[in-house]
Amino acid sequence: MNGITRRGVLKGMGAAGAVAAASTLPAPYVRAATPIKAGILLPYSGTYSRLGEAITNGFMLNLGKSGDMLGGRPVELVRLDSEAKPPLGPSNATKLINGEKVDVLVGPVHSGVAMGMAKIAREEEALTIIPNAGADQLTGVLCAPNIFRSSFSNWQASYPMGKVLADRGTKRVALIYWNYAAGKQAAQGFKDGFADGDGEIVTEIGVPFPEVEFQAALTQVAEVNPDAVYVFFSGGGAVKFVKDWAAAGLKDKIALHGPGFLTEGVTDAQGEAAEGIETAMHYADTLDNPENKAFRAAYADRFGKNPDVFAVQGYDAGALLRVGVEAVQGDMDARGDLYAALSAADFASPRGRFRLSAAHNPIQDFYLRQVENGVNVVKGIAVAQLADPAKGCKLA
Repeated sequence: MNGITRRGVLKGMGAAGAVAAASTLPAPYVRAATPIKAGILLPYSGTYSRLGEAITNGFMLNLGKSGDMLGGRPVELVRLDSEAKPPLGPSNATKLINGEKVDVLVGPVHSGVAMGMAKIAREEEALTIIPNAGADQLTGVLCAPNIFRSSFSNWQASYPMGKVLADRGTKRVALIYWNYAAGKQAAQGFKDGFADGDGEIVTEIGVPFPEVEFQAALTQVAEVNPDAVYVFFSGGGAVKFVKDWAAAGLKDKIALHGPGFLTEGVTDAQGEAAEGIETAMHYADTLDNPENKAFRAAYADRFGKNPDVFAVQGYDAGALLRVGVEAVQGDMDARGDLYAALSAADFASPRGRFRLSAAHNPIQDFYLRQVENGVNVVKGIAVAQLADPAKGCKLA
């Protein structure tokens, strides 16, 4: 028998019998025993590792509400470190979609990584949920039936403060931002909101990314002496800018504003220099709603720390996936019904109401916040239920 043993033949016959028996079971029973594979493409090393951890924690927390089951099926996470390196975006997405055969791709943080990832996701028609990357194109010219976002667009995050200052009658504003795609999109969002009034942008300063030497920009601002300044920096850059701003003696002379990332999660490091800064964001720790209170308590209990906006975006990525999977009772091949359910999602989130535009970007409230004793305290709603214009998207 050319080396084939009797035991091997019997073993093969048994396996064939098992396959035949399985093939006679109804599809729901077969699916129930097969995990839904979620490919998590987030940074777990480097500068953005804390964000990757928070998003993953939020996603896991939501899945844990039903014992890590969705639509009657267990959920298996396949994690891959994006390293926040844009050149790796396409290959990492391919590795998860074609190599690991994931049912859904969740990620990333970095918009540059997202642009490459989205290209592959569109080509492979792979279900994708973006829990952070804000590049306008992802739900604009690169929108697709299979791509959804649980965070924000860069334009959307900066329009509200422009509208607030326009409504206040602020006349002269200076813009300072990291001079790369996200910074430019944020600046445009602010300008579009500010255009609703009769003020002017007196100077616009682009700082090379990721440079954190701001003295030249601060000198220019002091020379034009505007009524207010709007800046786009985050993380370590935000800490350095706010401290430099105060050290230059501008804190008590010119009002400083930004998107929520200017003070989100960094007020302890900014210290007294952050006091009084106004920002607008789609979340705040102090939001007084039942979902936020329950979320914060559960997150702190499970992970031993307080959540931030990134954890919320991960949590809502899980909530969004839950809506779709449960609508199709775990049948991930029912793409038409799955996408229809995701598109129609409308649920209570820690951030408030969560629903999607026709381009699959959240329509959401943006809250006016001010730093008081190191806390981003909600002062009201800057813009209610704001949708991104989704320029170039053909889904609408």
